[in-house]
Amino acid sequence: MVLARIKNWYGKYERPISSLSLIGGFAFDALTLKRVDLFWENFFVIAHIVLVGVCIVLIHAVEEKGEGDDSGAEALAKAAANPSKLHFWLVNIQQFFYGGIWSVFLVFYFRSGDITVSWPFLLILALSFIANERLKRSFIKLTFQISLFFLATFCFAIFLVPVLFHKIGPRMFLLSGALSLIFIALFLLLIRYTSRRKFGKGKIFLFGSIAGIFILVNILYFTDLIPPLPLSIKDAGVVYSVQKDSRGNYITIGEQGTWQDYFKLYPDFHAVAGLPVFVYSAIFSPLALNLDVVHQWQYLDGNGQWQTSNTINLRIVGGRDGGFRTYSKKTTGLVPGHWRVNILTTTGQLIGRVRFNLIMADSLPKVEQKINN
Repeated sequence: MVLARIKNWYGKYERPISSLSLIGGFAFDALTLKRVDLFWENFFVIAHIVLVGVCIVLIHAVEEKGEGDDSGAEALAKAAANPSKLHFWLVNIQQFFYGGIWSVFLVFYFRSGDITVSWPFLLILALSFIANERLKRSFIKLTFQISLFFLATFCFAIFLVPVLFHKIGPRMFLLSGALSLIFIALFLLLIRYTSRRKFGKGKIFLFGSIAGIFILVNILYFTDLIPPLPLSIKDAGVVYSVQKDSRGNYITIGEQGTWQDYFKLYPDFHAVAGLPVFVYSAIFSPLALNLDVVHQWQYLDGNGQWQTSNTINLRIVGGRDGGFRTYSKKTTGLVPGHWRVNILTTTGQLIGRVRFNLIMADSLPKVEQKINN
């Protein structure tokens, strides 16, 4: 009796409960997820992927046996909206765990790279996150379910493979894609066994959808539009000096900012002729993933084109929570106007970007000291 009341109550308020849990889960992940290479973070994603896969298999096995007879879309929709049906709970459980997966991906990928460059890929993740809530009835459709499932496994493999092999670059990405295809192929064999009739009817669209997603993600990667996970910027900025003290802390002296600077794409930075300008960066890399990165100094010329002034290679060592701290400096060739320092991998992927509007001054403005532990 009590269980029936709970079912009916949930069925009545399903939409607001689902929306609140989705928002709450995203906020929780944003506050609690720490490192992309930690065991429990990755175990969380793997567990969610496994549970989503189980739900997909069970949903279509139930439909195959007749509880959600796909002789008509109306019958399926009714089963998916009826709290007294197993179909209803399988769809809702699947939606919940999908929400957890996309939430993790949004948090991790957003922290890596620059949104002005990576926005197409981040938009795809955001739309998947929203679709999980708004298009729940589409979860009864095999092609929609497995397409999202393949995208989720591919996104996960993109950052898990470099963590496991301690390498990044095109080879690791191609390996990620190959492993994702093998995984989804094995999963499709299971679906074919448990839901032969539904699989046979939709396999052409299903294969086409998987191929389309695979091609799209490859295009985004090789045009440098996917953030370079598992690397990420922990801290970065333009300053007047960088020094390392006896305790291993990095002491930076920078211009004292104002609250308006947070709303400027290119905050003002006052430089004095003859004094160097430093760009400090703390870059997170997983344990044992040691590599070279590049500080690429660029300025905007009179024709609105970015010109490269200097390219400086820097070595980083993985495993430090706060990121490996390093810096580059420039003394000559500093011209007034918009500047940016691209923090890149050696293959050209953008890890982060420091922007500033350079103003030449006769003396230093008010400065502030920051201790970077």
